Amino acid sequence: MRALVETFQRLIRDSKAATAVEYGLICALIVLAIMAALLALGQVTSGIWDRVSTKVQTAGEQG
Repeated sequence: MRALVETFQRLIRDSKAATAVEYGLICALIVLAIMAALLALGQVTSGIWDRVSTKVQTAGEQG
């Protein structure tokens, strides 16, 4: 039991572990930002393709 407590204490004091956690949080925030940007882009392009489809169908009916 004492060895386990000592291991946890070493991990808490270890700066490499703290750095790894910080990098993990930064990566998670970057991934969330990318996902939000892709969702917004998907909504914009969906509207564009809907308008293109409508114009193509309208042109086909007139021709």
